[in-house]
This record gives sequence, structure tokens and C-alpha cells, in this order.
Amino acid sequence: QVQVAESGGGSLQAGGSLRLSCTASGLNWNDIAMGWVRQVPGKEREGIACINWSSTNIWYSPSVKGRFTISRDNAEGTLWLQMNDLKPEDTAMYYCAADLRAGGNCGRATGFAHWGQGTQVTVSS
Repeated sequence: QVQVAESGGGSLQAGGSLRLSCTASGLNWNDIAMGWVRQVPGKEREGIACINWSSTNIWYSPSVKGRFTISRDNAEGTLWLQMNDLKPEDTAMYYCAADLRAGGNCGRATGFAHWGQGTQVTVSS
């Protein structure tokens, strides 16, 4: 059974940093792409970063590029999102999404087979 869990969210002031972590068990980490998706209540999910199995292909949404860094350790079965220079508009529930299937779209957050429960990030001005 696949289990995906995020951690590391919190509340902080603008300009600060947070590091989100995601563990996913029951998956072959050497065979799957992973991503981070965020959602604000009343708005559509937004894919913000994706990484292929070998970390050789990484995509960022323009809204976070240059501030956020996605990384993974397949041996540990862990995915991270380092978030720097956080802004109030980054406030959202952040989800770890596992196993991006063919035909899926990272930016639209479609095609992921497994999702975590989310971790809240709140950035105040």
C-alpha cells in the first residue's frame, strides 16, 4: 500500500525560509517522477515543481523559480522542497504528489497517482 506524507509546513514572515519534506512508501523511487503542488481555498491546484527519477529533469512554475528548490534522495525515499524568500502569495496548502504518469502535466497538477494529505504554509507580510 502506498503512503505519502508531507511535513515541515508552518507560519512565518515574508522573506523567511522553510523546507518541506515528503516520504512515500510502497513505491519504486528509481522509476517515478515526483512533484509539489499547492492549493489555496477556492482556487485550482497549482503544480510548482517536479523532478524526474534521476533528478536530471526539473521543472519549476514561474511563480517559484529562483526561490524554491526541489530535490530527492531515492535511497531514503524522500523528496524535499526548499523554499526561500517566501511571500504572502505563497500561502497555501502544499501537497507532495507521487508518480507522475505519462500524459500528466506538472503545472496543471494532473496525472499523479498518489497524493499526501498536505502541509499548510502561511506567510505573513
